[in-house]
Amino acid sequence: MGVQTWDLWIPDAASRGISFGRGAMAAADRVLVHAAPSSLRVEVTDEDNRLVAFGDGLTRSQESPMTCLTVRDGRVERAEIWPAEDEIDLPVILPGGEVGLLKSWWNAEDRSEWRWTIELYNHR
Repeated sequence: MGVQTWDLWIPDAASRGISFGRGAMAAADRVLVHAAPSSLRVEVTDEDNRLVAFGDGLTRSQESPMTCLTVRDGRVERAEIWPAEDEIDLPVILPGGEVGLLKSWWNAEDRSEWRWTIELYNHR
């Protein structure tokens, strides 16, 4: 599957946008983003720096601490979610670009509080 770089930008900040985070991970078609800004531009490239998928003007659909980015036919789609069992073990991009794996998620029924764990791993 190879390695992909997910480059997330806040397009409506500063004069030409600013980076939200840039993370490298095993290729994935679904990625979670913690504390995503209200608008995102996303470029996904492979290990040869070829464009795999792109999304621009991806706006927040509801209030949630987690956003799910999905690659479909070369496009990146955005949805705010409250993670469930299906999202456990998905990659999570944190502000700044660090990438971990979601290991657990709990939220109150009224969504007034939540608790989650991620696993971070690095090697050289």
